Amino acid sequence: MNRRGELLDLVTDHVLEHGLIGLTLRPLAAAIGTSDRMLIYHFGDRDSLVSAVVARATERAIVIVEGLPAAPSVRSAVNRLWAAYRTEPLHSCLDIYCQAAASGLIGQEPYRSDARASNEQWAASLRDYFVRCGAPPRRVARIVTLVDSALYGFHLDLTTDRPDELARGVADLAFAAQALSNPTAG
Repeated sequence: MNRRGELLDLVTDHVLEHGLIGLTLRPLAAAIGTSDRMLIYHFGDRDSLVSAVVARATERAIVIVEGLPAAPSVRSAVNRLWAAYRTEPLHSCLDIYCQAAASGLIGQEPYRSDARASNEQWAASLRDYFVRCGAPPRRVARIVTLVDSALYGFHLDLTTDRPDELARGVADLAFAAQALSNPTAG
């Protein structure tokens, strides 16, 4: 791996542990054992570095989804995916994207284009996962739209401290995704 790739992995590891909000180059560089000038040399500026970190976190998240074993049904696939969302390292990878979005970064360039590319890769990995779990290929895009949007919402749900409520919502989602995979569904 080249030096840029090594630095990107170190920065991504740091951000996964400490978050993206409030990230500044000098303290980051000191934390990973390099200089802010070296980060600027390899990434150009903070925006390019953050963009690369979001992309790397997405790559790592995709590897996790690709490694999930096939579930016996779409319904159980949703539950298995939710369990993965709630555990490390996927939980932190998803947080990075959410933090970038919450910071208002995703709507601005270069983040908008990078986020679009990351979203396309993420959706493709989810489509592949659900097809492995029995979703009909012609319906899988609708399933992914529903499941991805809902699971992100559940991931961000800070309003409830009742895990039973969240579990019920995920169960309802799993049921709906299974119904959507039925060829007679509308």
